[in-house]
Amino acid sequence: MSNDRREFMKIAGATAAAAGAALAAMPAAAQMAIPGQFKAIKALAFDAYGTLFDVFSVTSLCEKLFPGKGNQVAQIWRAKQLQYSLMRSLMGRHRDFWGLTEDGLVYATKVLKLDLTADKRMQLMDSYLSLAAFSDVKPGLEALKKKGIKLAILSNGNPKMLEAAAMSAGIADLLDTIISVEEVKIYKVSPRVYNLGPERMKVKNPELGFISANSWDINGAASAGVRTFWIQRASSDPAEELGFEADQVVKAITDLAPLLRP
Repeated sequence: MSNDRREFMKIAGATAAAAGAALAAMPAAAQMAIPGQFKAIKALAFDAYGTLFDVFSVTSLCEKLFPGKGNQVAQIWRAKQLQYSLMRSLMGRHRDFWGLTEDGLVYATKVLKLDLTADKRMQLMDSYLSLAAFSDVKPGLEALKKKGIKLAILSNGNPKMLEAAAMSAGIADLLDTIISVEEVKIYKVSPRVYNLGPERMKVKNPELGFISANSWDINGAASAGVRTFWIQRASSDPAEELGFEADQVVKAITDLAPLLRP
C-alpha cells in the first residue's frame, strides 16, 4: 500500500484493518477465483479515478510547485474532490467534475495557506488530463478485449477529462465507449449513475460487470443491482461497511480475463 493512498484514507476518515481481518471478512466466493465463473458477462464498465488512473500521480507536480507541501496538497485535493461530489449530489446542486476538481484544489491550498497563482492552478488542473495509468491497466484491458468483452469507462469525470486521460494513457482505442455522470447530472453513488452502464452498453444488468478499486464505489454499484469486481490493490485495504459486498475481489485488472473467459 503506497504512502499516498494510506494518508488519503486517513484524511478521508477510513479505518485501516489488518490483512488477515480483511480477508476473513470476505465472502468465500470472493476469496476463491474460479476460471469462467462469470462467463455470462458481456461488458465491463470501469471506474476511472483510482482504478484506471492514479490520482496521486499529481503529487510530484504538487511538490515541485509547493516544496515540502506536495503530498498534503494532493491528499486534501482528492479528499475534497470526493467530498464535494457527495455533498453536491445531496444538495441537488450539480457542478461538473472539472469544476469540483478545481474547487478541491483551491480549498487544499487555502487550508495550507499556499499561494495558488493562476499559472500554478492551470498546471495542476491540466495534470488531471494526463494522469498516469496503473501498470495493470493496459495489459488487463488488452486481454479482455481479446476475449470479445465490451469495455467502457463509467465515471464521475466529465467527457473532456476522461477522453484526455484515456488518450494520454494509450487506452482510448481499447474502449467501446466513455460514460459520464454528466448524462444524469448527479454523482456516484446514485443508482442513476450505475444504471447508465447497461443502458449505454446495451446489455442486461446480469451481463454487465462494474470494476472499481474504490470499495465505496463497489457498494454503490452492487446496491444498484450490478455485478461487481473490487480491485483490492493492497490486502490491507478494508472493505467499506455499507452492506454490499463485491461479487469478486481481485488484486489487479489483469486477473479479470480468466474469470470471464477461461
